[in-house]
This record gives sequence, structure tokens and C-alpha cells, in this order.
Amino acid sequence: MAPAATTTDTLLGGALKLLQPKSGYRVNVDSLLLVGFAGERRVDRVVDLGAGVGALGLLALHRGLAKRALLVEADPKLVLLARENLARSDFEGEVRELDLTRTRLHDSAAPLVLCNPPYYPAHSHRPAAPSRAGARSGELAPFLAAAAAVMARKTGRALFSYPAPQLADLLRGAEAVGLVAKRLRLVHAREDKPARLALIELRAAKPGGLVVEPPLIEWIGRRRSPELLRLSGDRASDRR
Repeated sequence: MAPAATTTDTLLGGALKLLQPKSGYRVNVDSLLLVGFAGERRVDRVVDLGAGVGALGLLALHRGLAKRALLVEADPKLVLLARENLARSDFEGEVRELDLTRTRLHDSAAPLVLCNPPYYPAHSHRPAAPSRAGARSGELAPFLAAAAAVMARKTGRALFSYPAPQLADLLRGAEAVGLVAKRLRLVHAREDKPARLALIELRAAKPGGLVVEPPLIEWIGRRRSPELLRLSGDRASDRR
């Protein structure tokens, strides 16, 4: 991708830099929230499904949640940017060009899987902007199937973010591939607004035992909430 078609942006108050397309879908706060939802447990490696430019995997590496990352992305242009971002960060990992809707991911026993999957079905009218369609419209099932296939059966965790109004779709899809929701946190833009985003931890386990955590509130008046400030690196310049 030509330099003129990309920008270098920062996360975590400038601690992490990402090269990404100037137009189309761009990394937003959902990635920060999902990695924050992962907690503090350290593992050897993390798999980022539908990695885009590599934000989730790189955030996990930066926070010390994993020692190395496998970034899986279908779009060749984003694969190139993810490789550049990984190289610039000096973290250990691999970027693999793979379309999960067509090809199986040959990997296994991953202790941690992260995924911001397409938020809307391919036939949906959303999102309106065509340049964003590739990242936000598509089928959810291949990402759930890939997570179920690569995660460690007894100890692995797969963390997904998904629009709260469509949470039932994700839960049904997870059940179809043998995954069960064990932890859930809903994200509200403001405390008096309906949840906009669901953060879900899936495991290959028996049904039941779902822990619903306190909600995450993003804004208090015109200011970011203390938790959102902490997750974003306490910098107003971080993208929403």
C-alpha cells in the first residue's frame, strides 16, 4: 500500500504505533476494551483472528499478556501493514494471510484467542460506507469455528467483541461449534444508555457458570470514565 494511502496512529498514549489505511475501517476503542477484558493472565502465545493491521495481537503483546502472536488476516493489503507493524514493534510473532471463510487455520492448542469479527451479516445494509464493508460486514461463523479449532481444549480462552443487540447471534453460533460463554461484560457509552458492545469469553466447557461482570461505562458527562482513560492510556488523542 502506498505511503500516501496510510497513516501512522497511536494507541495507549503513544506507546504503540500502528500503520493503517487512511480510509475505510480503522482501529477504534473496541480493541482496547477487548484486550483489557482479557485480564492479567500471561500465556505463551495469542492468536488474533481477522487481525486487520494487527491491533489486538500487538496490544496483547504490549501489555505482556503473551510472548508471541499469530495474526491471521485475509486482506493482502492489511497483511502487509500487519507485518510492518509487527516488525516495527519488535515483538515476536507471525502474520498469516488466510481467508477463514474458505480455508482452515492449521494451528492448535492456543491458550488465548482474540477476535473482533465482522459485526454485521454480509447481507446487512450496515455499515453504510462501502470502504468499511470488508471489515464490518461478513459471516461470524467462520471466526467462531476457527476459534474452536485452534484453542486449547481444557485451558484455552477465546475472547470476542460483538454488538450487544446481536449478542444472541454470537451465543447461538458459539454453541454450534461447542463453545460456551463463561464471562460477559456489557459496554455502555453512558450509564443511562443501552449497551452498545458485548465482551465475551468463550471456552470449550460444559454449559452454565456464566459470570456477568459489572458494566463498563465509557463517558461521564463530557469526560471519559476513569476506566476508559486507564485502558486508553489517559490520552485524549487515542481514537474512539
